[in-house]
Amino acid sequence: MTQEELFKKLVAHAKEYGFIFPSSEIYDGLSAVYDYGQMGVELKNNIKRYWWDAMTRLHDNIVGIDAAIFMHPKVWEASGHVSAFNDPLIDNKDSKKRYRADVLIEDWLAKQDEKIAREVEKARKRFGESFDEEKYLATSPRVVELAAKRDEVHRRMTEALNANDFTELRQIILDCEIACPISGTRNWTEVRQFNLMFETKVGSVAEGANTIYLRPETAQGIFVNFLNVQKTGRMKLPFGIAQIGKAFRNEIVARQFIFRMREFEQMEMQFFIRPGEEMKWYEYWKTFRMKWHRALGFGDDNYRFHDHEKLAHYANAAADIEYNFPFGFKEVEGIHSRTDFDLGQHQKFSGRKMQYFDAETGESYVPYVVETSIGVDRMVLQVLSAAYTEERLENGEERVVMRFPAALAPVKAAVLPLVKKDGLPELAREIIAGLRLDFNVQYDEKDSIGKRYRRQDAIGTPFCITVDHQSLEDGTVTVRRRDDMEQHRVAATELHSLLERETGFRALFQKLA
Repeated sequence: MTQEELFKKLVAHAKEYGFIFPSSEIYDGLSAVYDYGQMGVELKNNIKRYWWDAMTRLHDNIVGIDAAIFMHPKVWEASGHVSAFNDPLIDNKDSKKRYRADVLIEDWLAKQDEKIAREVEKARKRFGESFDEEKYLATSPRVVELAAKRDEVHRRMTEALNANDFTELRQIILDCEIACPISGTRNWTEVRQFNLMFETKVGSVAEGANTIYLRPETAQGIFVNFLNVQKTGRMKLPFGIAQIGKAFRNEIVARQFIFRMREFEQMEMQFFIRPGEEMKWYEYWKTFRMKWHRALGFGDDNYRFHDHEKLAHYANAAADIEYNFPFGFKEVEGIHSRTDFDLGQHQKFSGRKMQYFDAETGESYVPYVVETSIGVDRMVLQVLSAAYTEERLENGEERVVMRFPAALAPVKAAVLPLVKKDGLPELAREIIAGLRLDFNVQYDEKDSIGKRYRRQDAIGTPFCITVDHQSLEDGTVTVRRRDDMEQHRVAATELHSLLERETGFRALFQKLA
């Protein structure tokens, strides 16, 4: 099964089991907009809790806020979004489809990497145990040629993006003979800029309404509240402000399911520091955030850092944490050293001092900032991708199981009466009534016990608790674990402590402490 086929199965599974639905589907949907179903919203909320508590509970110098989506339009002038929040777009004249020029080139670069990987695999099969991959990469004429061409195109693209050289971007597309995926032709327009912010109106009548923007990021809500939080919380540098909230971008190339959407959610933390200490804290947050991801147990090799070659207008250092999705390594989180750009700009545009008085040095200055920014929806897709597993069992049966970390699982346990009689449903309801005060648990009595197990596997429930006739006699139940399907008897009175120990966040947080 190819990675593309696997991804299609994952998307279908997400809909079938109530994780994610196309938005407004009864009206044929809305491109790049999705709704979270009953399982998806639980998974999403658990991811958000994991992030929020890791930031605010594990750090005594980080607090949270919830800023409004609507902000004064001058905020976006100060931040640079009005003038600089643009993508380089190009149209195919035959298909009438619009693309990001840099994405077309990046996809071409990824195809060169795939070609090199195929050459390596063919050589590995040919030479067997004696194969030296490093030597082969350095000496194979075919691989060396592919790598040299890839590196040259990558260099040209980076220089063109840094220089905003749209003519060169178009020339790279032509030189690489990149065709439109729809029409198959190379009949391209010129490259031009497109601002990604959504506009709307605020006012009681159309004539007197003011133009404002739906925020394209949550960070600015933190910056404009810097002094409010610092003074009311008596915060001393270094300290951070965290926020989870919706953001909106008019993405032209919205694709890959929930990876890139027009309405999405961000988890951002701005960490305010003394000027000159930014690189120390930049490295600290790179390390901590990577640890946060790897604590989930999806394989350390599936994560990597990607240092930015083109820096945003506000940054002096930037790196992405990338995860190996079914469609390749892609960004899930960014760590940026934003210098004093944002607070300095808001001081300039608002006329208000955005300075911090440092009692230790006796100086007043505009703090520097290190940012961590993670897309909630991308994180959901990462967890879904990592958890989705198809297994063939010893008896020849197949099952689909979502191997979520127990703390993130939408449902922690299912309570299942073996049969719908003899007082078993009543006892099962009794057990579930005690557990649901602290855990999200399900009751299911329909179909055979095997089918019920499969349904719970498909939504990633870590534990199935079966109530049988022995339960009536001695007060014990059968607990089945999702991952290895092993079963053992447990006293019903011990279920609460078992779920608390096995499905709580403590084990994850201990890895971060």
